[in-house]
Amino acid sequence: MTAPPTLSALHLAARRLPCGSGTVVVTALALCLSEVLRTNDPALSRQHATGTRSPIQTAARVVGIVFLLVGILGFIPGITTGNLQAASHMSDAHLLGIFQVSVLHNIVHLLFGIAGLAMSRTASAARTYLVGGGVIYLVLWLYGLVIDQNSAANFVPVNTADNWLHFVLGIGMIALGLALRRRTATTTAC
Repeated sequence: MTAPPTLSALHLAARRLPCGSGTVVVTALALCLSEVLRTNDPALSRQHATGTRSPIQTAARVVGIVFLLVGILGFIPGITTGNLQAASHMSDAHLLGIFQVSVLHNIVHLLFGIAGLAMSRTASAARTYLVGGGVIYLVLWLYGLVIDQNSAANFVPVNTADNWLHFVLGIGMIALGLALRRRTATTTAC
């Protein structure tokens, strides 16, 4: 089975990056993804080969890819400004100059991305990823609202821009998971 285009793009990106600016992260992530996406299940292999992925699976896959890209970009100097800390409210690193990030925050994005790709293999897992992930992001939004952003409780860390992005992500993921589930059920029933 050949690697999906997204993996080829990651390998190409890794070759173009200067040493020390995320090359190792991108390469390791690409290798990890190739293992996550590889399957011995004939039904899943046929589904991939024939392109019979349902809309909810496609949505989970796209959301997963976006999370992966955001996680990778969080490690690349220039795209992320400031001093990247492991995990602390004192991290002054900002993705795109807006969203406060740390190594932990970037790793969470990478893990959410890998989960999205892995769970996009079946419609029920894709729905669980979208709705469950949406709930997690709404909880993170509430957490960001109630903590003091200058305290040790803000270990992820999050700022106001992160909080509202988490709210939009939470609502969007839940809406996708519920709307596409109904759409899939309607089109299968006809």
